Amino acid sequence: MKQFFLNYKTLAATILTVGLMTACSSDDDSVNVDTETETETVNDADSRWITVAAARMGEDPGDGNGGTLIYSISSEDAKDPTVSIEPFDNGFIVPSNRTARLQSSEDGNTIFNISYAGDTGGNYTKYTVEGGQTFTQTGSEISIAPYVGTAPRWIKLFDGDQTGAAVYVSTEIETDDDGNYTRTNATMGVVTLDLVNSQINNFQEHSVPLSDEEEAAGYYISRIDMPTLNAAGDKLYIGARLSKVDPATGESDSDYEILGSKTIVLDYPSLLNPTVITSAVGHGNTNGYRSINAFEYNGSVYQANQNDPEGSHILKIDANNEYDDSYVFNLDDALGVEGAYILAWRPAANGKAVIAYRHNGSAEGVAGAQGFFALADLNAKTAVKIDDIPYDPDFYLFQYQGFVVDGTEIYLTEAPVGQNGNIYVIETETGEVTKGAELVNVEGSHFIGVF
Repeated sequence: MKQFFLNYKTLAATILTVGLMTACSSDDDSVNVDTETETETVNDADSRWITVAAARMGEDPGDGNGGTLIYSISSEDAKDPTVSIEPFDNGFIVPSNRTARLQSSEDGNTIFNISYAGDTGGNYTKYTVEGGQTFTQTGSEISIAPYVGTAPRWIKLFDGDQTGAAVYVSTEIETDDDGNYTRTNATMGVVTLDLVNSQINNFQEHSVPLSDEEEAAGYYISRIDMPTLNAAGDKLYIGARLSKVDPATGESDSDYEILGSKTIVLDYPSLLNPTVITSAVGHGNTNGYRSINAFEYNGSVYQANQNDPEGSHILKIDANNEYDDSYVFNLDDALGVEGAYILAWRPAANGKAVIAYRHNGSAEGVAGAQGFFALADLNAKTAVKIDDIPYDPDFYLFQYQGFVVDGTEIYLTEAPVGQNGNIYVIETETGEVTKGAELVNVEGSHFIGVF
């Protein structure tokens, strides 16, 4: 939830002028691996690697602050319930002070990571997946910290594994000559990263205003995340969270009307000409949390929202770069629950999606509210809870990050905090659920997805 109250513009511009970033040594990021753990080779052309991500407990169960470990198996083994893996004991330690923000290539052969917080915060690295705990660093490292800080919010764009985009927002209260509140200025920074050659493509910084009426009432953009390319590849959508101050005092206001969901639209690849669009269907935030929150499908971008008073929606942004307010997909209505909150989701190319969610009826577990999975249809605007996955009060999905899409199949992980679980594979065309490999857990820790 941190906001950056720093101005990186001068430093970033200087770095760009002198030739962008210089690759740095990765010697300090070496880790000890269990050489007795065998790796495997995928020989079947129809197979792909499935990389399991495990978040170790820091001080509290489920906080994930003890670091991230990854372990890969073939998709055949991932579907085999007789296979058992122990990522916490045998996994590769991903460089990151807290839970790593991972991405994978579309074929599963490469893992991308930008360290989150700590001395290595903002460092970009990529690894070739070779099975088991073997992830071989490839290419050079680069730091994006001068642009977006040491705890960057970043995502891999869906452009053939070519580009990553990271963002930050800083805020400053503005007053008149008499010291009276006038508005809160939100300054957004966006950097795009060449994932192939490990270099900065572009960096831009903009002030992002709301309407005069909204700003006078104390609203401002307080967090941004999850950049997504439109189908034409000429616009970048960035999800936003709104906060509010009391104009009379300039102090934070927590009891206020939730406005329509908003998205920042930029020209791409120039990152210029920011505008803000507003949904008349959904209310609340569109920045998501740890997982990708918006996806292009069939010429439009479909986006989840959170903290909607009427329950999370899937919203639709059309090719005209405006919300399609004729598209109404409310998860409360679809699932027959109240207070649905989309924690993470991922569609396949057929428009069928798996959604991780909680709702007002979720049990309170050791780390937070109980999570569930649903199978949704973007075209029919329907969703149904996946009942063939076991649910436990300690099944915690707030930090969930990754699904694997392989054709019409979607892979996911299920394991309560501190308990063993399994990989599950959903055939989105039929809804058939396959129980796969066992995931061996350790006390207080949990699994945050597959890549």
